[in-house]
Amino acid sequence: MTENRGKHPYCFAKLEVVFPEKEDGLRTVPESCFPCHYKTECLREAMDGKEGLKIKDGMVDRAYNSGMIGFFKRWSDKKDFHRKIHEKK
Repeated sequence: MTENRGKHPYCFAKLEVVFPEKEDGLRTVPESCFPCHYKTECLREAMDGKEGLKIKDGMVDRAYNSGMIGFFKRWSDKKDFHRKIHEKK
């Protein structure tokens, strides 16, 4: 098993596979990902990708609308996410 450590599985960092959205709108990690030793690295890579950054952008909007963050924090975070999204094109 250690000889395969450098090779990622086919599903590595594919957001809709490793962190799919359920019918209720929440995202969860499938149970099939739990035994994988790439799980943490995979989820981080998926959330740092273009689609993951869009999800984080939406999370900032929800936090602002619920009063958890202020205007300047929202503005700063959204500016940072949009810059990163455009860099990934």
